[in-house]
Amino acid sequence: MLILLGTGPVGAQQTRHADDPLLQISEGMARCPEPAVPVETPAQARESAHWRAERGTSCYRSGRCRLPNAYLYDAEIIPRVRQFAQQDERFSGTTLWVLGQRRWVFVLGCVGSEAQGRAIEQAIQGIDDVEAVIGQWRVGVEGRAPYPVTEPAP
Repeated sequence: MLILLGTGPVGAQQTRHADDPLLQISEGMARCPEPAVPVETPAQARESAHWRAERGTSCYRSGRCRLPNAYLYDAEIIPRVRQFAQQDERFSGTTLWVLGQRRWVFVLGCVGSEAQGRAIEQAIQGIDDVEAVIGQWRVGVEGRAPYPVTEPAP
């Protein structure tokens, strides 16, 4: 489950959600809404710490991961996705960001067509250590984004 914005009380302190990496990998479509940085309150961080540890270590215990926690891969995977995108024509004319969580790559942003979005997901799935790719993109820049967005500047 992807939670991009904390839901704590108004005015509650919020911090970056467990340092899950979020990087922009292309910028070929103007006016594509920028995703909000994942944040949570300290109480939410304490609550999520247990299930994050459990999910992260179960991969290692089952023998599917070489590192002792699946979240440790994200800091390596997301920069490799950006490097791949910069050299692959399928990403032309898109504006995309990628978010990493326990070897899952969330693709956020705008693409030119449904076929282009699916081809990008399939391409990212082939990158080493990626377990799953979740597309949260939309075709074009009109309408509501399928992900929480940053607030526009006043």
